[in-house]
Amino acid sequence: MPDIVYAIILGFTFLSVKHTIADFFLQTPYQYLNKGTYGHPGGLLHSGIHVALSVPVFLLLAPSSALFGAAILAGEFVVHYHTDWLKEQANKRNGWQPDGPAFWRAFGVDQLAHMLTYIAIVYLLAR
Repeated sequence: MPDIVYAIILGFTFLSVKHTIADFFLQTPYQYLNKGTYGHPGGLLHSGIHVALSVPVFLLLAPSSALFGAAILAGEFVVHYHTDWLKEQANKRNGWQPDGPAFWRAFGVDQLAHMLTYIAIVYLLAR
């Protein structure tokens, strides 16, 4: 198997593990209780943590330039922030709570959007 295939698999694995750490181990109530308020520092901090933890993937798949790497990280920040904000808006506007299936469907779509973002990041770095 070519080395690039290993790098792609490791890159996506790294970003998936990073996501789990940032969302389920490092996320505090200050972050998750405020992601639905647009521009709140808690949601911005949460997205910033995701971006900071993504930087080491560049050791596996180096961006073609520092500017391109910064653009990827900025894109991740914007997409992550707005994905979380939209999920929170849907939950609040529709009254979806953890005891109902709509809440978990929204959560699943949110997580899928994040994973698709990581596929895009790996694609951009590997091409």
